Amino acid sequence: MATLDFDVLIVGSGLAGLSAALHLAPTHRVAVITKRAVSDGASQWAQGGIAAVLGEEDSLESHVDDTLVAGAGLCDLAATRFVVEHAPGAIAWLRELGVPFSLENGELHLTREGGHSQRRIVHATDATGAAVQRTLIEAVHRTPNITLFEQHTLVDLITGSKLGLKDPACLGLYALDDLTDEVLTFRAPHTVLATGGAGKVYLYTTNPDTATGDGIAAAWRAGCRVANMEFIQFHPTCLYHPHAKSFLISEAVRGEGGLFKLPASAGGKRFMPAHDARAELAPRDVVARAIDYEMKRHGLDCVHLDISHQSPAFLHEHFPNILARCAELGIDITREPIPVVPAAHYTCGGVLSDLAGRTDVPGLYAIGETACTGLHGANRLASNSLLECMVFAQAAAQVIAGAPAREHVGLPAWDDSRVTDADETVVISHNWDELRRFMWDYVGIVRTNKRLERAAHRIALLTREIEEFYAHFHVSRDLLELRNLVQVAELIVRSAQARRESRGLHFSRDYPALAAPAAPTILVPPSV
Repeated sequence: MATLDFDVLIVGSGLAGLSAALHLAPTHRVAVITKRAVSDGASQWAQGGIAAVLGEEDSLESHVDDTLVAGAGLCDLAATRFVVEHAPGAIAWLRELGVPFSLENGELHLTREGGHSQRRIVHATDATGAAVQRTLIEAVHRTPNITLFEQHTLVDLITGSKLGLKDPACLGLYALDDLTDEVLTFRAPHTVLATGGAGKVYLYTTNPDTATGDGIAAAWRAGCRVANMEFIQFHPTCLYHPHAKSFLISEAVRGEGGLFKLPASAGGKRFMPAHDARAELAPRDVVARAIDYEMKRHGLDCVHLDISHQSPAFLHEHFPNILARCAELGIDITREPIPVVPAAHYTCGGVLSDLAGRTDVPGLYAIGETACTGLHGANRLASNSLLECMVFAQAAAQVIAGAPAREHVGLPAWDDSRVTDADETVVISHNWDELRRFMWDYVGIVRTNKRLERAAHRIALLTREIEEFYAHFHVSRDLLELRNLVQVAELIVRSAQARRESRGLHFSRDYPALAAPAAPTILVPPSV
């Protein structure tokens, strides 16, 4: 099949990817490549909101300070200021597009979440991500210069280095059309990775099935450095129910007065004040470790988050989706607590990128959860992630729009001589399960040197097996996702082994103290 030519390729259809596409569409032909439906990314799952300084009692410095405190000494100050300063403009852009944010007396209603010293969270009830995503998708469908390629899975990036050229730039990519089972060749002078994080590397996660670290792994294979991969944020409040898959209980429930309590079988008492002076409003890493401790201490499957002291009218107004979903499962949150457990939620590290989303490979950009900009440091502050998506999407679009033209280079077609093996599907499924289980057991909320060594050993075995499949058999989406997850798992473990301290989201029993000075963990890939 002929090469598909565009000005910009964007891999991923979440807030970062669609924002970049809309900013570029007036002047560029843009392809948005997404491996499922355009609405199936993690952005639509975001409940809480978007942080921005809009209140009279708030300040940019306060937002910066809160971010730095949550980041445990590893936030990049320039990146933090850059994002915070551009936050009000990003909210204004979304409002112009028509996002239906919650209002109070005609003004934006601002809520508060853990780690924030002020009410600065702009939201659309408790389904902000879904509201934003619907609005962006509608705008994309109205924009003629954007072509959507749904059900297309990234296979790998094509770079000059891989082709033996002097120019190492990213020239395009291969993508598997899941409907035709054909690998297509896409070519463009600019490629933007906006594929989200890698939460599916863990057994329990709030992430959708698409969060398999595709962009991080592909960028690493292309020659990009990655940073801070040991900092995986475990959200403290994932709904615990056998029929609820990855349903998140918003941070805002705590912000509006929700209290953590032990189940009645363990005494029913509130426990967060014993772990941190900020109690329920402590940062997520503190809360997740506290819950993990209490669950292990009492032999519990979950703890309780109680918001029933608020009026039913208040809960209907502020948390309609959480209330409805819990009601479907027989939980009346107006009268009883919500059973919750921690779950892998956000990848704070990623592909090392600058303030315009540029990576180590010319022509290749990383934005959103795929990137490591330095904003999140050792722990992401609540509701800074959707903000980061928009700010860096616009920044990358501006750089791309001003970049000089590059000549097209002929790209080789994908080698389709590989055979299909019926047994491959079963083996991949078993490997996927094994990976997610040992990552949860050995590289979870609390880590040790021995656990990390065991994980590294198993990853090495899986890597050899998967690479053999990849080299000889026809690629499938499951195989591609597993290949990427194993690569990301290796990066997480290597980063965790390199950090000989406990900081932010990385807690080691062997190194429980902070080390000085604070420094990011940067991994350099082998030569391409």
